[in-house]
Amino acid sequence: MRLCSLLRALVAAVACLEGAVAARANDSIAETSLGGLTLTKSDAISMDSEDLSISRDRVDVKYRFTNTSDAPIDTLVAFPLPVLPPGNVAGEEEAVYWGDTRDFQFETKVDGKPWPLQIVEQALFQGKDVGARLKALGIPLNRFSKRFDAAIKVLPKAERDKLIAEKLIISTGDDYWAGLWELHTTVTRRQTFPAHKTVTVEHRYKPLAGSAIGPAPDSNLADFFGEVHGKYCVDEDWLRNLKHQLSTMKKDTIATEVFLGYVLKTGANWKGPIKDFRLVVDKGKPDALVSFCAEGVKKISPTRFEVHHSDFTPTKDLDILIFDFPR
Repeated sequence: MRLCSLLRALVAAVACLEGAVAARANDSIAETSLGGLTLTKSDAISMDSEDLSISRDRVDVKYRFTNTSDAPIDTLVAFPLPVLPPGNVAGEEEAVYWGDTRDFQFETKVDGKPWPLQIVEQALFQGKDVGARLKALGIPLNRFSKRFDAAIKVLPKAERDKLIAEKLIISTGDDYWAGLWELHTTVTRRQTFPAHKTVTVEHRYKPLAGSAIGPAPDSNLADFFGEVHGKYCVDEDWLRNLKHQLSTMKKDTIATEVFLGYVLKTGANWKGPIKDFRLVVDKGKPDALVSFCAEGVKKISPTRFEVHHSDFTPTKDLDILIFDFPR
C-alpha cells in the first residue's frame, strides 16, 4: 500500500498522476428496480462479436448483437464501471486514482448514428443510497474527483462534523479527505433490438489512466508488487526484465506505473458465449513493459498485443499494468 496523500502531493510534479483508472465494462441488459439499477441476463439477444482495443489514450469497442426472437425488444442497456470501494479509514490507498465521469468523453453509436446516454451514480453507505444527500451538499460522489477535498473544506462546520460523526467521511490529513461509501457508476442507454436483426454498437472514450510512481532500481520488486502479482499476471521473467529496465535509467529519474482496466464479465449476460472476441492492448511505447492476464496473447507490432477467441465466455475482468521508463 502507498500513501494517498504522498501521491497527491506529487501530482504537480508528475502530470500523469492526475488521471484515473478507467476500467469500463461490456454492455449488459439492465432494469431499474427499487434498489437502483440491476444487471440482468438476456435469453434472446446474442453478442455475435466484440472487437476491443485498449490503450492509455483511447478505448474503442465494437459489438454486433442479434435479436434471435420473433418480436422487437426494447430494453435498458447498461455499461457498468467497476465499483469504487470506500476510502481506507487509515487514510491509505493503493496507488490507483479514479476519475470524474465527466472527463472520459464517452460516445456511443448504434448502426453508425450517435446515441443518447445517461450516467447513473449511486453512493451506497451501509446499504443505503446517500447520493442525493451528498449532492445537495455539493460533494462529488467520486472521492477521487479533483473537486472532492475542496468541497469538504468549504462545508459549514456543523455539516462537516455531522458527516464525520456518521462516519461518512474521514480526514486523511493536510486538508485531504476520504469518502467511506461505495460508488456504483453505470452508463445507460435505451435501445430497441428489432426481431431477427443484427445491430452494431460502438463505444469510444478517453480512458483516465491510473498512475503511480514506480520502484527505485534497487527495490525488492517482489515486496513492491505485493498482492498484485496475480491481478496482472506478473511473473519472474517479467520482473527480471523490469529490474533490467530500471537499472538503465538515468540518475534522478523515475519510472511510472499506468493502470488500465475493463469489466469483461458482463459480456456473459447475453444469450450464449461471445461468438467472436478480439482484444488488442497497446502499451504505447516500444520500450514500455505491459502485463495482463489472458490466454493466447500474440504480439502483432512493437507496441500491440492481440487475443482472439471464438465462443468466448468471460469469467473475470481485465486489468492491465504498463511501466514507462524515462530515457
